[in-house]
Amino acid sequence: MNDLFSIRSTLKEKLRNRERLFGGWVSYAHPSITETFARAGFDFIAIDMEHSTVSVEQAQRIIAASQFEGVPCLPRPVSHSNDWIKPLLESGADGLLIQMVNTAEEVEALVGHLKYPPVGRRSFGVNRAQAYGFDFDRYVETWNATSTFIIQVESIQGVENIEKLLAFDEVDGVMVGPYDISGSLGVPGQTSHPLVVEASRKVIAACERFKKSCGTQVVDATTESVQGLFDLGYTYAILSSDLFVLWKWAEQMDRLIETMKG
Repeated sequence: MNDLFSIRSTLKEKLRNRERLFGGWVSYAHPSITETFARAGFDFIAIDMEHSTVSVEQAQRIIAASQFEGVPCLPRPVSHSNDWIKPLLESGADGLLIQMVNTAEEVEALVGHLKYPPVGRRSFGVNRAQAYGFDFDRYVETWNATSTFIIQVESIQGVENIEKLLAFDEVDGVMVGPYDISGSLGVPGQTSHPLVVEASRKVIAACERFKKSCGTQVVDATTESVQGLFDLGYTYAILSSDLFVLWKWAEQMDRLIETMKG
């Protein structure tokens, strides 16, 4: 059995050291997909619960599948509400990736949900996270120091407040969301627009100053596209997703079928 405490601690250490990392992204609930991805050398697997129908119960199975293969798992809950965050933590998540973080007040509230006292306000319970009681003491003693907290900066408000967001030591990294940033700048979908690129560069530079990891997702993951992210200053890349892979394959098959039918 994998040592979940070591796995969790290693990811956090690598993020804090701004090492080059690669994440997998799952939007479909069946754990077989996660098991397949987890064999591919990813440093972590993220679960998209914001833009999918993955439930908390299904997320627990995904977390278990990822951890079984020795890969830490970071769900992205659908909202900042503790009604979503608490059950994901109790399901054994190694940390959280939180969408649309814009203000210092939001970070403070999220830290309160994520961390145990005296750092936060997470309540004490027994579930899968604590190995149903077998690892309770070790889990509680190490959680605050080893759990990962990544915030998504997805609006111009978040970009403008980036230094305030990064001032929290509990924040281990940032994920830049160029699509939503483009929308907030009035150029929806134009992720290569100069305004979007400028905003992204501001976040990347701030993360470097604050010694935080900084990443984003690439839809078409090629050597060239991923190297381009690192050349911009990103330290980790989320390589496509199960949904994107199937979408791109289906597009290719559609063209093949059309060609073969003449």
